[in-house]
Amino acid sequence: MDAMLDPTVLQTLWFALIAFFFLGYFVLEGFDFGVQMNVAAFWRRGVGTRGTILRTIGPVWDGNEVWVITGGALMFAAFPEWYATLFSGFYLALLLLLLVLIVRVCAFKWRDKADGLRWRTTWDVVHVISGFAPALLWGVAFGNIVAGVEIDANHWVTTSLLGLLNPFALLSGLVFVLLFWLHGTLYLALKVEGPLRADANALAGKLAVPTLLAGAALLLWYQLAHSHTWLTLIPIAVAAIALVAVLPLNRAGREGPAFAATATAIAAAAITLFGGLFPYVLPATNDAANSLTVANASSSAHTLTVMLVAVAVLLPVVIAYTLWTYRVFRHRISDEPDAPAPGAQLVERAVTGYRRAFDQD
Repeated sequence: MDAMLDPTVLQTLWFALIAFFFLGYFVLEGFDFGVQMNVAAFWRRGVGTRGTILRTIGPVWDGNEVWVITGGALMFAAFPEWYATLFSGFYLALLLLLLVLIVRVCAFKWRDKADGLRWRTTWDVVHVISGFAPALLWGVAFGNIVAGVEIDANHWVTTSLLGLLNPFALLSGLVFVLLFWLHGTLYLALKVEGPLRADANALAGKLAVPTLLAGAALLLWYQLAHSHTWLTLIPIAVAAIALVAVLPLNRAGREGPAFAATATAIAAAAITLFGGLFPYVLPATNDAANSLTVANASSSAHTLTVMLVAVAVLLPVVIAYTLWTYRVFRHRISDEPDAPAPGAQLVERAVTGYRRAFDQD
């Protein structure tokens, strides 16, 4: 048992890298989900406003998904036992999540392919579902991962689907929904002009208190019942301070700092969950000997070393590209039906330059 709980430096580093990718996914894709939830919150403002809401994330949502794809791929390569047990044991929930994410892509790509009211309204409904459902499913999944499930000696998850819907996991799902919704609402306020901006700020003020209370309940429950270290009290305190700070920042109209505060809270919550899980990757609640740990679920040292070299080269490129993308599409957009999409001027300049290049003799 001691060997199971004594990972090498390489194994520990890879656990931290996978946690980093999921942290980045929750911070970035979290506000995408929250913006989609606001399609429902501002539904009565009409199909034009719903289109404006979706245009705020139009240039970035697909890039944000790359973080979870990469995180899943790294989990498969670095900790194949974790990947196999997790994806087989949570098969139905993860299959549902995958289907929702596939339909979500269709909603982004097809909504504006026709001008009919019924067509766009149908895809707006899909946007709402594909905003709420992934947040809820991710929350339930991570609630079960960090709290543990029943695992047999062959590393098969034996907890039933109904067993996965336990109170802790359901509270985790609720917190993910509320936190992403608040995060996305502050992003919306940061990206739009006009009456929609004021309404988004007002909604954020209403969401802040229930998000703080539910988040505090979840993280304290986790710390007292499931965390494997008291060091996670530090990120819990950071998350609490960040969420408390949202209230005065929102009232003062400081949209950028308020959005940064929710991003900090999400990052701190992710650090809490992964930090409290270590050195386990999937605890067994029925028999500790069946638990998957960083040590017994990893690939060979050679594999981890080769992958580490590749990540060291490619990760800075991904981060630099992500930062560049957000800088290019940093401008606000107007709550008008014919308002240009973010980055429209840059696209027009690129198209014009392309045409001029090929029009030359």
